[in-house]
Amino acid sequence: MSTNDVTVVLAHGAWADGSSWARVIERLRSEGQRAVAAPLPLTTLDDDVAALDRTIERAGGPVVLAGHAYAGAVIGATRSKRVKALVYVAALAPDAGETVADVFYRTEPHPLAPRLAPDADGLIWLPEEAFATAFAPQASEAEQAVLAAVQRPIAAACIGKPVGRPLWRDIPSLYLVAEEDRMISHLNQRFMAERMGARTISHPVDHTPMVARPDLVAAAILDAFPR
Repeated sequence: MSTNDVTVVLAHGAWADGSSWARVIERLRSEGQRAVAAPLPLTTLDDDVAALDRTIERAGGPVVLAGHAYAGAVIGATRSKRVKALVYVAALAPDAGETVADVFYRTEPHPLAPRLAPDADGLIWLPEEAFATAFAPQASEAEQAVLAAVQRPIAAACIGKPVGRPLWRDIPSLYLVAEEDRMISHLNQRFMAERMGARTISHPVDHTPMVARPDLVAAAILDAFPR
């Protein structure tokens, strides 16, 4: 399969939007690789999978699918035959019968992790200060401010639904472990990567390496291409 035929589809996590992948998209395009970000509504897991599937269909042809954090559950839930490989960037990977919350809370939270709870509308917001202390501590102050300003809350409904058989059981996957992640323990990430049988790479990066280390993330995505 020629890499020219493949589109990289990028799925953002909670408290983010497609712009969180902007610097990775720049790197991929500089390598001649087409990449698009899927706009996830973060309303229910089913809604997010449907939005991802629409982006995959618009891409046409084979796809390498990358997901960050919560979006690991979303990319694992698609049934699109166009997807040829999966890339998990500090991402959650529930197995059949598990919820996002089950895997997120497997390990004790980092001391600097924010306390999370839904508001009266059932939406979970990240406190503004958490973008600097836990979400993207390796990013610049300006980047942290932008992340906080554009954050999109995730509905509690997204994290409480058990998933079916995940796609990672059927196609190749690569997992980028973020060793300095303060949102999802690196021990939890390693557990999920090992359970998946994913090819694993590990670096001393924070929860959002797409912002602070886009070269690293882009290289990992390209390394996951089917051979």
